[in-house]
Amino acid sequence: MVQFHSMSRLLLLLILTLSALSAQSTPYGSNAAVGRTFTHDGVRLYYEIYGSGEPLLVIHPNGASIAAMKRQIDYFRTHYRVIAMDTRDHGKSGDSTGPLTYEKMAADLAALLDHLKIPAADVIGWSDGGIEALLLGMNYPAKVKKIAATGANLNPSSSAVYPETIALVKEMLASIPAADRDKPEVRRSIRTSQLMLDEPNIDLNALHAIQAPTLIMAGDHDLIRDEHTIEIFHHIPNSQLAIFPGTTHAVSYEQAALFNATVERFFSRPFVQIDRIQDLLKTFAAIQQGK
Repeated sequence: MVQFHSMSRLLLLLILTLSALSAQSTPYGSNAAVGRTFTHDGVRLYYEIYGSGEPLLVIHPNGASIAAMKRQIDYFRTHYRVIAMDTRDHGKSGDSTGPLTYEKMAADLAALLDHLKIPAADVIGWSDGGIEALLLGMNYPAKVKKIAATGANLNPSSSAVYPETIALVKEMLASIPAADRDKPEVRRSIRTSQLMLDEPNIDLNALHAIQAPTLIMAGDHDLIRDEHTIEIFHHIPNSQLAIFPGTTHAVSYEQAALFNATVERFFSRPFVQIDRIQDLLKTFAAIQQGK
């Protein structure tokens, strides 16, 4: 139990500091030169924009900020207009006055696109960002061109998330000293961590509403169960699947080059539905013809 308790404190430290992942030349998430705000649903929301080209919305994970998407911003800003926002109760954005939900976060992102007068964008989301990306596709289909979501889950149960992950979050919350619970950064951490235990609650069949081509991704040692990731893939009509070997829930950071290249390939090519039999036969025919 001592080892598990120390792990819970480590998780708390990670949640409190994930927004500072990068000691970088461009201070993503704290760049006064490009940082802007707007207000939606009574919450002041902070965002940054980099590069030029087709719009690309990148969405950070729970407990983090724009800075967590450093390796995606660095790569995609060279040929996209990359838009990154601190979701409510994160980073430099304000806090919710009512319950914190993924639906509200997705609504904020849709409002950001409206604020910027962007009709539709490609979307990359990591973890909670992946959940929000899927909700954008479900609830605001006209605003989404293509979705790339990694480490997303549809519910907080052990059928979707490995039980040791749930236990670790619960232990972390329980281990916070009473004297620290009124500190602003700890209150935020409690609120956002509790969100992972309570939400999301998305019905598998609701994914059929996503018409945008969608790339569902995960690490082969993800926090999300492999079978749950595959269920998500199978319930989105226009979808592809990528499981990255030798990676965790943080594949977009750990293997950024491979991750970014995979997403870029998906975004840049026309989406084509694959027929597992007919397309295989076409390949066999090409092999026989020596092509």
